[in-house]
Amino acid sequence: MDNYHITKHPKGWGLKKEGASRATKVTNTKAEIMDAIKGGAHSGAPSSVKIHRGDGRIQEERTYPRSSDPEITKG
Repeated sequence: MDNYHITKHPKGWGLKKEGASRATKVTNTKAEIMDAIKGGAHSGAPSSVKIHRGDGRIQEERTYPRSSDPEITKG
């Protein structure tokens, strides 16, 4: 399973694969990048996406597609 991070970027918010040097996708707002990952911008393959706050701390983690989540939780 691939790991991605959504973090603050100089041009807005970026989606970056763990270990990569550049962002895969950059948008103006966090909402836009969230919509992009729902549409498969992360690769389409099962992946874990860590969503960071503006200060860099992890806000939450999501698994895409949801059926690939190894642990079923409410929410």
